[in-house]
Amino acid sequence: MKNVFWVAVCCTWCVVLMGQPRLQPLPLEDLTSFRPQAGNWQIVGGVVMNPLVDIHEPPATPPPAPAGSAKKKKHAPAVPAPVPVNAVTFTGGRGILLNLNDATRRDALLTTFEHGDIELTLEVMLPRGSNSGIYMQGRYEVQLLDSWGVATPAFSDIGGIYRNWETDPSKVYMGKAPLVNAAKAPGTWQSLRISFRAPRFDAAGKKTEHARFNFVYLNGVLIHNHVEVPRPTGGPIENNEKPTGPLMIQGDHGPVAIRNVRYAIPQQVNVELGPVAYQTFYGNFDVISDFAALKPTGSGMQPELSCEILDREDGFGVIYKTELTVPREAEYQFTLAYTGGARLLVNGNMLVNFQRGDGWWRFDQGTCRLPAGTFPIEILTYKNAGWLPPRLGFYVAAEGSEPKALHAFNSYPPSADPVSPILVRPGATPTLLRAFVDFRGDRQQRLTHTIGVGDPTGVHYVYDLKAGNLAGAWRGPFVNATPMWHDRGDGSFVPEGAVQYFFNNVPLAEMPNGTEAFPSWQPATEVMNSNLQPKGYRILPGGRPVFIYQINGVPVEDQITPDADKRSLVREIKISSSATLKNPHFKLAEGTTIQRLSDNLFVVDQHYYILAGTNCRPQIRNQGGREELITPVQDLMQYTLIW
Repeated sequence: MKNVFWVAVCCTWCVVLMGQPRLQPLPLEDLTSFRPQAGNWQIVGGVVMNPLVDIHEPPATPPPAPAGSAKKKKHAPAVPAPVPVNAVTFTGGRGILLNLNDATRRDALLTTFEHGDIELTLEVMLPRGSNSGIYMQGRYEVQLLDSWGVATPAFSDIGGIYRNWETDPSKVYMGKAPLVNAAKAPGTWQSLRISFRAPRFDAAGKKTEHARFNFVYLNGVLIHNHVEVPRPTGGPIENNEKPTGPLMIQGDHGPVAIRNVRYAIPQQVNVELGPVAYQTFYGNFDVISDFAALKPTGSGMQPELSCEILDREDGFGVIYKTELTVPREAEYQFTLAYTGGARLLVNGNMLVNFQRGDGWWRFDQGTCRLPAGTFPIEILTYKNAGWLPPRLGFYVAAEGSEPKALHAFNSYPPSADPVSPILVRPGATPTLLRAFVDFRGDRQQRLTHTIGVGDPTGVHYVYDLKAGNLAGAWRGPFVNATPMWHDRGDGSFVPEGAVQYFFNNVPLAEMPNGTEAFPSWQPATEVMNSNLQPKGYRILPGGRPVFIYQINGVPVEDQITPDADKRSLVREIKISSSATLKNPHFKLAEGTTIQRLSDNLFVVDQHYYILAGTNCRPQIRNQGGREELITPVQDLMQYTLIW
């Protein structure tokens, strides 16, 4: 048995994702997984795209149609201009799919396999100004576009579900913009995670349900949630709808690189739950045996499993008995979602047994191998925590299938969380919020002395006061402070955008020999081998902070400001008397691989860039198996972080 505990803010999606089929890699050793194409697609081992070089390929987005009209010229993308020679460079090898199209070679790429429902993850890289798209079943497009810094995304921006080009008003589909722009800078790897549900058809071939994107995540940020697509979007392989079709990647609009493609084609699990007998008990029960042998207060039958048979919301126990019919022998996974305590028995096997009447939102799982047939199910639940609503959900999945809900909708609605999120937004001046932050979302790397700085420009960051370090940055909405302020709270907030974390240690240190390691920083034990002393911050006119600390008693000021384009951060370090320090050095970046793209431009793990500025003389060095970008620093130093 496996027990999984999730806090309430996670409950919308966790059950949906449990029991999903395992993703398998799409081989990118060669092109045998794809249909023949004109030669614009190739397999390579490495790709670098210079973020400062635009390929001069504007997005193929027409002007909006007049109100009440669906008029649109035939969908025929313009012939692309030649790609500048230094915009995209690549090296031989395997693992990366690269499109370099021209006037004669511009085919879309189609997989040899076809799919209906699909779970898909991949990483994509686009040069500045480029445009592509990935189509589920070759018919429903998720847009790929260099949308870095777009304030209000449209259907034509990255992650948008594209419109179609029908002229008949009854067939027009206007597309769906992403909920937020989570795009990163051109030339960086960006992650997509897509759950797609194919259209459904009856035995006569008539469509009974529209295609649907269950969800789309871009760079870890939810950008679509249950979006129906009633007909094919623009540029499909065929302007019709079918149960299956190939994955298709657009190849006629601009360069694009793709790697780490993984997918699964989920199957439906055809299990059925019979009528449900129930017995109710009222009182404050500590364990299941406190009520299981008592005379029930009420009893009856219901067509579906539901907690709505209760007369009160707290101080109760319930015993449900029913039968489950399974069509084939398989290993079945059962998920019980509830508040309070519960026990689940399947064919006499106890798969869940959590006995605390004040249990928070729980999603407990167990597996059991069953032959084809009908088997008894017994569920016992109880609750004596008044701050929680009664909830009961029951899901079953088999290997290779998506979970099937076997409860009444209102017994465990998809958005079961009763707490409205506490969202913090900067106003006309920056907002500073002290909190704990989990570095890279890892609770084991919790930073306990951080300040989140929300800027009116929409470019935000987290500063670690103890290390004098810029820990991470993002664009878009600021933070969700629910974990910090709801109920007792745990002191932490969650950044709402696609956070680019940098590194987690002290960036400024003396190096008498020029080869010493930077001080280590272990937030779990709050041990820091450094002479850094935090001194707080001061506020500039306009509300932005300047962070202050000392190194061996020498004052240092650290100012971080959004750039003029509202997309990057400019960082300025001032040391009041660097001559009294022993060869001070500053760490600009740390990663597995750091590449120099020009005299002053560096890319870190192809996730973010460092643009060296005033008094920066960066050098790449290997330290403890990691690469570092460091520079000697005197009284003043400035550089820009681009992600």
